[in-house]
Amino acid sequence: MLTERENMLRCIDFKGPEWIPTSVGISPATWHTYREELERILVRHPFAVGAYEPGSVDFDDFPPVYREGERFTDEWGSVWGNAQGGLEGVVVEHPLADWDAFDSFVPPDPLTHHERGEREPWEKTAANLAATRRREQPVWLWVDRFYERLHFLRGYENLMVDFMTGEPKLDALIEMVLDHNLRLVEKLGEFNPDIIGFGDDLGTQTALMISPKIFNKYLAPGYTRMFQAAKKCGARVFLHSDGCILEAIPALIDCGLDIINPQIAANTLDGIARVIKGRLAIHLDLDRQHVLPFGTPRQVRAHIIEAATKLGDPSGGLSLQAEFQPTVPLSNIEAALQTFDEIMVRGGG
Repeated sequence: MLTERENMLRCIDFKGPEWIPTSVGISPATWHTYREELERILVRHPFAVGAYEPGSVDFDDFPPVYREGERFTDEWGSVWGNAQGGLEGVVVEHPLADWDAFDSFVPPDPLTHHERGEREPWEKTAANLAATRRREQPVWLWVDRFYERLHFLRGYENLMVDFMTGEPKLDALIEMVLDHNLRLVEKLGEFNPDIIGFGDDLGTQTALMISPKIFNKYLAPGYTRMFQAAKKCGARVFLHSDGCILEAIPALIDCGLDIINPQIAANTLDGIARVIKGRLAIHLDLDRQHVLPFGTPRQVRAHIIEAATKLGDPSGGLSLQAEFQPTVPLSNIEAALQTFDEIMVRGGG
């Protein structure tokens, strides 16, 4: 039997995994709501979610920007607000809303700080990755935001106007964020990761936030530079992106992307099959808008089986992710994990 690492890399590379890889995302609000009941479910499904140690999560510990009523200033000077504890807040104040502040602006050092504080010592990172390798799991490392950081700095409406008017300072802002991220990619490459991950929400519920023309002009060159830098490290390139992003897929492929994490609810199963299947590996975000929170356990199972049937292939290219928010009933969490167990036993196609 393949190791977890070997199986995941075969999946990404379309080289015949033995099973469809699966993963779950659990928000602090979900842990806070379900507590030990959720732990008991996870313990029952170690193959689908990995070994879980009861007591390893503090149900009441919310990290920065997840605390209700908090105003948190991140390392870039963007101010976050939160209206519902346990869920991630949003940026409410933008340090470069006025271009007059740009010339004196100093970005954080990516080698000493991540978005929300000091980085752990790189020696600790090395030790953690060594432990991951001993467990024969894939090594993932993550780069900071790009497009999202642009509108966190400028404000969303301001950035849209910048795109449309060809604001002269916009290229310099983009270069500043890219330089930050490329320095981080170079550092991460020293650890020989299997996968380097990026995250930018590019879509609304129905379309890209910007036209493909603007995407290709302002963002695609930056993604190309970051993705190619990651590939020079020998890593596969992963992108998480919420919203309807199908229009950006051709450009992202040209940029060098290997695996995309799209939302099924915003892009539709048929849309993902038509535009992405066979062209990129898909780490599918199952329907957390409708089926997971509001369906029955039987509907959850049918949804996952349909996704695996339509997007799966013996050559690989499909992994599945279920995100559990506190609106998802425990019975549906159990149903999702039981179905993950079934399709993992059934294999990759």
